[in-house]
Amino acid sequence: MPFPIKTALSIIVLLVALAGYFYQDSIGMHGPKIAILFLAPFMVIAMWIFPEVTRK
Repeated sequence: MPFPIKTALSIIVLLVALAGYFYQDSIGMHGPKIAILFLAPFMVIAMWIFPEVTRK
């Protein structure tokens, strides 16, 4: 995946996670809020660490 696309996708994932975190906080859900807090950075890091599958 090209660098600009991967960067844009990372930013989008973090922004959506931030919106989800604040939404869960506003409705009083503590468990999902904590899950979002830990899973979103994990998803972004995993996208940067693991290579894409290429078919031969």
